[in-house]
Amino acid sequence: MSSLPHRAAGPSLARRFVRPALWRALAGACLGLCAVEAAAADNLQIYGLVGSYAGSIKRSDNVERATVVGSGGLTTSWWGIRGGEDLGGGTRAIFQLEQFFQPDTGGAGRSPSDPGGFSRSAWVGFSGGFGQLTVGRHTSPYYVSMQMVNPFGASVVFSPLVLQSYVSTFGGVVIGDTVWNNVVQYVSPTVAGLNATVLYAPGEVAGNAGVNNAGVHLRYVQGHWSAVLSAQRVRTAAVAPSTGQQAWLAGAAYDAGWAKLYASAQRTENAVTDIASRTWQLGTSVPVTQGGSVLASVARTTVERPALAQTARNTGALGYDLFLSRRTDVYVTYLYDRVQGRASGNSYALGIRHTF
Repeated sequence: MSSLPHRAAGPSLARRFVRPALWRALAGACLGLCAVEAAAADNLQIYGLVGSYAGSIKRSDNVERATVVGSGGLTTSWWGIRGGEDLGGGTRAIFQLEQFFQPDTGGAGRSPSDPGGFSRSAWVGFSGGFGQLTVGRHTSPYYVSMQMVNPFGASVVFSPLVLQSYVSTFGGVVIGDTVWNNVVQYVSPTVAGLNATVLYAPGEVAGNAGVNNAGVHLRYVQGHWSAVLSAQRVRTAAVAPSTGQQAWLAGAAYDAGWAKLYASAQRTENAVTDIASRTWQLGTSVPVTQGGSVLASVARTTVERPALAQTARNTGALGYDLFLSRRTDVYVTYLYDRVQGRASGNSYALGIRHTF
């Protein structure tokens, strides 16, 4: 007799605990579906690139060789979120949030000096028939132009042009980062293959509006040709001399089918110190297998300092990049580096990239 109440308690417990769990599962599924629908409606995307390489690195000014497993390689690893909302009349509200990361260590950013949040870009704005107007942290259009006119693209590890321009351990002559803060940027509509980007970044120094960064950039892409003409003035960099620098870049690329040819020239002038530099670069990308291309580039930078002898640096890169699929490629690279008056350096690496 005493077992009957015990048996009757079973269904009661099931009603108390199983049904609420079922309702919670159903509610979660509904919320998930709603989130998917909202994402689809606003075109929300999660995307990025992860890459890494292993190799042996020795610059011309290095005494010792280093064996490394590095993050990035041909492209710095990053992930992002972007989306927008149709406001009607052909106008959209848009945003983009992107973060660098280091797959070799799992660290955020390119280095500890990067912002803890979205170090690659963080902006919001509008787009439409008038072009695109955005405010926030942006990749420098000068750096974007540089990517278009050399076969190693954005690589801060293997591109001779980028190394000699932006990487301090290679004597980078361009003051400032590849990413700018506090930017108001306008990108014009493309007409006959030509568009313009204009940006302004106040230094946010009270009582000194002259501390600011600014740039004007023209890009042309039509048929087999690509060309860039970029000019920027930097006054808010943390790297000396922070009193300012002007930089100009001109370059072109021509796709002949059997090869793509690249050429660029750059000039920088630093205020106060009167230090100036000239850089030229030649390169090519030659398809040699199904999905595979040989990449080659050479760059030379000469630096002029008052009352000192002119110095020069020569850097050359040779690589083979093989796409295993639309989103995955593997590559091998060799880098030669020579600073005037010093022993040469030689580096080589094997790497992989995957986009998502």
